[in-house]
Amino acid sequence: MTKEELCRKAQEMLKMAYIPYSHFPVGAALECEDGTVFTGCNIENAAYGPTVCAERTAVFKAVSEGHRRFKRIAIATAGEKMSGPCGVCRQVLHEFAPDLEIILINCKNETVEYTLPQLLPYSFGPADLA
Repeated sequence: MTKEELCRKAQEMLKMAYIPYSHFPVGAALECEDGTVFTGCNIENAAYGPTVCAERTAVFKAVSEGHRRFKRIAIATAGEKMSGPCGVCRQVLHEFAPDLEIILINCKNETVEYTLPQLLPYSFGPADLA
């Protein structure tokens, strides 16, 4: 899958977001090492705590289908500012793909790319429990 195709899948998920409180849609497309792609959107809740980010929605869908090895994720927002994954999402992504490639996309279709180690230095993961 090309970078552009992955980004387009993330952008398509913006319209699926359930965002009655923040009005801030986020879409994600997670590419597994075997090429399978899982998408996600943010899903809010009136109690706020049960809200799930788009990135975790995509990861949980992938893991629930037996996928554990991820190559890259595209994260789209409807704003002009690039928005990276929250701390909780960074930790969840690290659990399965500590060297994950991350592509951020804004409403102007501009992109910026990072690796997870750039966004989560000095991370804590499964190896730290050994």
